[in-house]
Amino acid sequence: MATICVFCASSEHIDQSYVHLAYAVGTELARRGHDLVSGGGSVSCMGAVARAARAGGARTVGVIPEALTRTEIVDHDADELVVTEDMRVRKGEMDRRADAFLTLPGGVGTVEELMEIWVSRVLQMHDKPVVVLDPDGVFAPLREQVDLLVRRGFARPSVRDAVVWVTTVGDAFDALERARPVLPPSREEVLEAEPAVDIDD
Repeated sequence: MATICVFCASSEHIDQSYVHLAYAVGTELARRGHDLVSGGGSVSCMGAVARAARAGGARTVGVIPEALTRTEIVDHDADELVVTEDMRVRKGEMDRRADAFLTLPGGVGTVEELMEIWVSRVLQMHDKPVVVLDPDGVFAPLREQVDLLVRRGFARPSVRDAVVWVTTVGDAFDALERARPVLPPSREEVLEAEPAVDIDD
């Protein structure tokens, strides 16, 4: 089991195919036994991924800045709702709680979240997998921009390797699980692994 942070849209003015994609992600996340960290909204893709995850039995954590609680519909059904002071604290809390990151098509906020976690991985500030699920090329210009930066010498080729790009939900979770760092053993696993001590001499 891992906790997957999903970055995605909260806009209600998008094609519903993206909302369906988010619901499919939440469903698969739960089916594979993972938990969810999301942005704490209850509408659009953000709401869909959380509802689907809970419907499948996953634990969901929503992290939302206090200012957005006045302008967005908050996911009060989350198993844990964390209200932060601002956006910077929000992102830090989401990052801290996650074992891996999955980005779905979204707007500038989603791009900003992806770029920050991408750069911090490149700088070896974390080793958590970063996967982008982009079935129809919403982020194609971003990939082209990074390729241009590499060609012009502004970025190393390894920058491209820090992110895995996929087009299907199944491939996204395969990539997350294949690259996921080994989690520390639970207390129960440690106790089970410890040899019995023979006190008789």
